[in-house]
Amino acid sequence: MIDSLLLSATRIATFDHQWPLTNASGFFFERGDRLFVVTSRHVLVDRPTGHVPNRIEIEVHTSETDLTQATRLSLLLYRDGQSTWRQGTDAGGEIDLAMIELDRSVLPDATVLRAFTPGHLLRSLGGVEVGTSVLIVGFPLGFHDTVHHLPVVRQSVIASAFGVRFQGKGFFLTDARTHHGTSGAPVVLRDHHGAAEHSELPWKLLGVHSAKMDMTGRDGSQDESLGLNCTWYADMLMTLSER
Repeated sequence: MIDSLLLSATRIATFDHQWPLTNASGFFFERGDRLFVVTSRHVLVDRPTGHVPNRIEIEVHTSETDLTQATRLSLLLYRDGQSTWRQGTDAGGEIDLAMIELDRSVLPDATVLRAFTPGHLLRSLGGVEVGTSVLIVGFPLGFHDTVHHLPVVRQSVIASAFGVRFQGKGFFLTDARTHHGTSGAPVVLRDHHGAAEHSELPWKLLGVHSAKMDMTGRDGSQDESLGLNCTWYADMLMTLSER
C-alpha cells in the first residue's frame, strides 16, 4: 500500500518526433467524465528558448498490485496545425499552466491512476497561512523510482501571502529546493477537515509548480539564489477545463 498521492503524478518526456528533448512533471485532473493531464505551459512550448516539441509521452501504471507494471502513452501536441493543449491568460498576462484532455479509450483497461477533481480545490484562498508546510510531487531532473515508476516528494513552505497575486501575477511563492524537471508538479496540502479528507486522494491541490523565482540584478559571484519558486494558483484549472 502506498499513498494515493504518488499515483496522481506522471512523468512527462518531450520529443521532437523521435528525438528526446526534456523531462518534466505533470498530474491528472478529472472534471465530470473528462480526464486531463496538467503541466507547465513552458514544458509544451517555450519559443524564446527554441523549445518546440511536437509530442509528449506520459507514464501510467497498469496494475493495482504490481507497481513495476507501467506503460507510456504518446500524445501529439498539434493536430491540423492547431495546438492540442489548453492555456490561458488573466489580467497579469499569460499563465504558465497548460492541460491536455486525454482520450480515455486509449488508456489500457487496467490503468491505475488518481486524479484531482474540482473538490480538491480550495473554496477560499484565505485559509492558508504564510509558512504553511506543503508538498511538491514530481520528477526533479527526471529522478524517480525507476523500478516502481513513482515520483519523489519535496517539502516546501508557503513563502508569500497566499491568495494574493505576487507582483500582480497569478502565482504565489514557495520556499523549497527544486530542480529542472519539477515544472508542472502539483503543490498540495494534506486535507484533514475538508471534503477531500474521505476521498481516495485526501489532499488539497493549491497550485502548479512552474519555475524558480530569481532577481535579475543578483550578483551570481556573491549572492546565492533566493531558493524561491513560482506556483500558479490551481483555480485556473476550472477555467481551462470548461467545455
